[in-house]
Amino acid sequence: MEAVSACCQQESLVHLLIAAAGSGRRMGADRNKLLLAVHGRPVLAWTLEAAGAAQSIDWIGVIGQPVDQPAMAELFHHAGQPVTWIEGGSTRQESVERGLQALPGDASHVLIHDGARCLVASQVFNCCAEALLEGGAVIAATPVSDTIKRVDAQGVITDTPDRSELWAAQTPQGFSVSELREGHAQARARNWEVTDDASLFERLGWPVRVLDAGPGNIKVTTPFDLTVAAAVLAQR
Repeated sequence: MEAVSACCQQESLVHLLIAAAGSGRRMGADRNKLLLAVHGRPVLAWTLEAAGAAQSIDWIGVIGQPVDQPAMAELFHHAGQPVTWIEGGSTRQESVERGLQALPGDASHVLIHDGARCLVASQVFNCCAEALLEGGAVIAATPVSDTIKRVDAQGVITDTPDRSELWAAQTPQGFSVSELREGHAQARARNWEVTDDASLFERLGWPVRVLDAGPGNIKVTTPFDLTVAAAVLAQR
C-alpha cells in the first residue's frame, strides 16, 4: 500500500460513521468501554468532540447497541454538530453495513472510525477526507517501530517480516460509499469475516493507501490504554 502525506491544505465534506457497538469485555468492565470515563469524560465524548470540530465532516452517525442509546444520546448534545443514532448488529462488520444503509441519500464518500480511538485529532479526519476525495480508499496508519515475529502454533518463530513494509492500521478509514457497499455485499455472498473495512478491499484486489497519522491515535481496549489516554488528554 502506498503511503500518502499527512499534510493537507483544504478540507472537503464527507460523511462519518463511528463504530460504537462494542463491549467492555477486554477492558474487564460491566458496560460498553466507550462509556467509561477518561480524564473526566466518557471515551466516546472525546471522539465526538474531535469529529465535531473537523471541518471535513458534513454528517455524523454513531452505530451502537440499543442498551447504550440513552447514555450515548446524552453525549450527542455536546458533539459540535448533529449526530444520528444507528442500531448496530452482532459484529462490527454487520454494524458498519447497517451504518452504510443509514447514510443520507447524497452520501458519496464515507469515513469509518472506531469510537474507541478517542485521541484522534480533528486534522486526521480532515487529511483522510482530502486524500479520499483525491481518489481511492485510504486508511490512517502508523509505521511499525517494533521488530515483528511470525510464530507458529507451537510458539516457535518462523519468520521476521521486513519492518519497513509494515504499518499498524488505525481509523478513520475512508471509502467511496458505492464501493464499500459493494465490498460488504461481496463479503455476505462469500461468507467473509473481516476485522476492518480495508480488508474487504484487499480481498477484492482494490487498492488502499495509508496515511501516516502518527502513533498517538491509539485504540482504548485495555485498562492500560485508559491510563495512557488520560495522560495524553491531560497534556492537551
